[in-house]
Amino acid sequence: MKTELDLKMDTVIAAMTGEGGQLALGSVERFGRELPLIAAAPPTLTAYFSHFCAQHAAAEFVISGDERLTFAQVHAEAQKVARALVGGFGVKKGDRVGIAARNSPSWITLYFGILMAGGVATLLNGWWQSDELRDGIEDVDCGLVFADAPRAARLAAITGLGATIVTFDDRLPLPQALADIAARADETPLPEIAPDDHATILFTSGSTGRSKGALSTHRQVVQGVFNFLASALMMLAIATQEGEVSALQPATLLNVPLFHVTAEVPVMLQSLAIGRKLVLMPKWDAEEAMRLIEKERITYFVGVPLMSFEMLTHPNRHKYDLSTVSDIASGGAPRPVEHVRRIHDEMQGAPLIGYGLTETNGIGTGNWRGNYIAKPNSAGRPSPPLVDLAILDDAGKPVAPGERGEVCIRSVANFERYWNNERATADAFTADGYLRTGDIGYLDEDGYLFIVDRKKDIIIRGGENISCQEVEAAFYQHPQVAEATVFGLPDEKYGEVPGAVVHPADGASLTAGELTDFLLEHIAAFKVPARIWIVSEPLPRLGTEKIDKVALRATYGAQFEAEAA
Repeated sequence: MKTELDLKMDTVIAAMTGEGGQLALGSVERFGRELPLIAAAPPTLTAYFSHFCAQHAAAEFVISGDERLTFAQVHAEAQKVARALVGGFGVKKGDRVGIAARNSPSWITLYFGILMAGGVATLLNGWWQSDELRDGIEDVDCGLVFADAPRAARLAAITGLGATIVTFDDRLPLPQALADIAARADETPLPEIAPDDHATILFTSGSTGRSKGALSTHRQVVQGVFNFLASALMMLAIATQEGEVSALQPATLLNVPLFHVTAEVPVMLQSLAIGRKLVLMPKWDAEEAMRLIEKERITYFVGVPLMSFEMLTHPNRHKYDLSTVSDIASGGAPRPVEHVRRIHDEMQGAPLIGYGLTETNGIGTGNWRGNYIAKPNSAGRPSPPLVDLAILDDAGKPVAPGERGEVCIRSVANFERYWNNERATADAFTADGYLRTGDIGYLDEDGYLFIVDRKKDIIIRGGENISCQEVEAAFYQHPQVAEATVFGLPDEKYGEVPGAVVHPADGASLTAGELTDFLLEHIAAFKVPARIWIVSEPLPRLGTEKIDKVALRATYGAQFEAEAA
């Protein structure tokens, strides 16, 4: 049965997207069928930048330390970059142009400028080392890369790299940081950009092997942004009805990397449409985040689950005024149920979660406020108005309601293809255009998605299937576990057995024996990891913010085998 909030959201979206509505729908053909699109959205990212940077020209857009930049200032600097790329660097429409850098005003300006020049903004993972950078650049034939000093040093170590590397100093104020690049601008006109022109390449997490470059067009990215915008406007309309609208400028921390789709689309790009201020954090620190929330009057927070958990449990939380934050969002991984309840009970901002992929330009499902409290282990309902979500079997056929199958998403925002990888692209889509996510889930009677596993994240112990996600969920029931990941370890008798790496909450002291005893109270004995490693540092993450299970399995699997030898 739909909740009161569900009914309100459905009513608002119907009015908003109906004939004459603010976000009225049109259609576009793909996969031999008509898919809905938001007709009011600008046709390209360049038109999007121009429109909203003019609309919010004088408002603050990017805050980085003492530097405070308006929408108009960032757009003006991006125009200089675009003219330099076309006139000085010879960039042609469709050329892949990389950014290898940490978050900064320069990163954002280069992203805008590359797209305005007709280039394909190629978002290289800032955590990659030399070999990974070489693989990404060569995979997509990226001929020009802008890099900050640390990434430039890694690139310089690559022998025979064909790309031109241009270094900039992001420690300087924006105009000085990009002055040498902008100096190459001339009067060469910028190209006309069309909706189907190539726009961005983001790299998949590599959770099942080598990363792939996911290509999206201008239309696909803009429609993804506007689907997020529809949700924001929907919640604003409901807040207006209930008299709960804030007079503050919307503001959010930028505390996840811009090469990740969450930071790129719903955080950075959506901020243009709603006039939202981005406050950059060079490095995550829970207390610094709370200081900035108070100082900059942050209204919206999003990060991986560990980030909100660290603020929730920080001993100095009471010293900071966090009351301006209306929503505490999470993405990249499920938020443990206990975290959801504690955020609701102990913090003023309402918890919410979103589920999407690099390949969907971030859109998928969302679980909001009271609905999230009621169903804290659900990823929520499909995000209106564009997302068509289905649970399909291996043959691409729908399963019965309530049954498990692969979560599949179809929308106009889905990416175009994997660069130079036709086989992977073909495998990614069903014949009628659904993207196969690789996640296993089901829809309940209210249409809420529950993700129960990864399609290939199963441990088979002597013929018994063990869900890694189920064991991880059991770990997270322990109040002193901040992060946990579970994977298969080779075993001569059973083929494989579960292993786990656990990062305790700040100040907590845990032992493997204590955790084993705790798990035995919650899951069957055969599911309890044969080996548990306790680590003091947060678990390593991929560019998509998912825990890097491949690297952890390789490291600890080798250690496990050595111990067994």
